[in-house]
Amino acid sequence: MREFLSVDGRRLSYLDFGGPGTPLLALHGHYNEASAFAALAGALAPKWRVIALDQRGHGESDRAEGYGRDDYVADLVAFHDHLGLGPAVALGHSLGGVNAYQFAARHPERVRALIVEDIGAAVDADWEYTLRIPTHAASREELVAALGTLAPYVETSLRQREDGWGLSFDIADTVSSQKALNGDHWADWEALTCPTLLVHGTRSDELSASHAREMADRLPVARLVAIEAGHVVHHDALGPFADAVRAFLTERDGSERRPAGARSGL
Repeated sequence: MREFLSVDGRRLSYLDFGGPGTPLLALHGHYNEASAFAALAGALAPKWRVIALDQRGHGESDRAEGYGRDDYVADLVAFHDHLGLGPAVALGHSLGGVNAYQFAARHPERVRALIVEDIGAAVDADWEYTLRIPTHAASREELVAALGTLAPYVETSLRQREDGWGLSFDIADTVSSQKALNGDHWADWEALTCPTLLVHGTRSDELSASHAREMADRLPVARLVAIEAGHVVHHDALGPFADAVRAFLTERDGSERRPAGARSGL
């Protein structure tokens, strides 16, 4: 079900995939939107109820004046308040991964477990690539062909317009967001206190194996899992990704029920 909230006069959209499970907040990456998590929501149900946000400037959410780190985190605070949840599980991919771990680091009382999908504690995204993405075609088929190998990853972001087909995100906004994402975020990463699963795609062009290993080594509460996939692990390897998330969260729930003094396994 698609729902909306208002933040500082802007409308943010989100998808609540429903069900009786425990809420899991999901945050997409650049070029994407909440609906990209539909398959994952199905895989994690009924234990987990995925609620995915169209982050500012993406999907059905309004464009914004700024796309800085504090802007995204403030949206997550408002989203969490709107849902009326206690400490929640958060999952983020790429842009959403940094947003998720900065949200958890700066508001630890709001996040009880964290899954970060294929993004580093230091980011150097190639924003110039975004400027080369085709943004318009007369038909959906022509746009898919023009997008080439990118098409399967942005399928949910295709939109029909009066003059043809385009994308649900603005290129200039995305470049601004990517530039603001780049930088050293080690302080936030190392400030995390909740159990954290870092998922690395072994064929990723965004997160190297050495950087992923360093992230795990420098954060005692983190566990690293490598999955045969590219940068968008939940797309390339849905089954193994869902299994890793499910195992991590199931073990965490089990550790909470262990008597005092028992080992947590994390």
